[in-house]
Amino acid sequence: MITMEHVCKSYKIAKRNAGFGEAVKALFHREYETIHALNDVSFTIQDQEMVGYIGPNGAGKSSTIKILSGILTPDRGTVLVDGRIPYKNRTRHVKEIGVVFGQRSQLWWDVPVIDSFELLKDIYSISEPLYRQSLTEMLDLAQLLRTPTRQLSLGQRMRCEIAASLLHRPRILFLDEPTIGLDAVSKLAVRDFILKQNKTHGTTVILTTHDMQDIEALASRIILIGKGKILMDGTLDDIRRGGGSIDETVAELYRTYDI
Repeated sequence: MITMEHVCKSYKIAKRNAGFGEAVKALFHREYETIHALNDVSFTIQDQEMVGYIGPNGAGKSSTIKILSGILTPDRGTVLVDGRIPYKNRTRHVKEIGVVFGQRSQLWWDVPVIDSFELLKDIYSISEPLYRQSLTEMLDLAQLLRTPTRQLSLGQRMRCEIAASLLHRPRILFLDEPTIGLDAVSKLAVRDFILKQNKTHGTTVILTTHDMQDIEALASRIILIGKGKILMDGTLDDIRRGGGSIDETVAELYRTYDI
């Protein structure tokens, strides 16, 4: 389903010291620092798997998701998602994937949620029967559909964001921090919604998050990335040590790998 082999991605970031003089100097001679976001990353994810992709801030998680969704092009390496090269077959690729970035919205801020859904229906060329069936499956969101996005709570908005990414019934769902900032009740609702999609439609899910309870509730497999490299690939049982909580276990892993 998903294969990454020896993928590398670097960024050049402009650097300068503080002060007006340094700002003027940077106009004529700019210094850059190269950041290796991904360094020889390889893994394979099977159809219908739910995978937790974890690591500290700056580890390379979001860069991986952006490459898999076709937003970024890797410097080196090969990427195949359901037989497609994401950044070369973007039009065809986006019809088969759903993407949710926890800090970005695909819903229009000032209009009711249902209006955003209708527009996405046209963008993805979703048939009327499939669209109606998708809305029927989202009965728990029915009371929110006529509300403008800006008037929703964060938890309500995230549920609608995930629903919007699933309207066209994608085979693969990429979730980048989908529960960030949510209260306990909203987190449970989002997790249940994702589990239902996986069980009902066999949706393959890749989840990046710092919330280890999300990982425990959703993922059957964990991939740990740090400093742009894959450090561990296994199940929750593989990484558990002693009787500590999952948070303590992961914190210990971070210390062990110095990330």
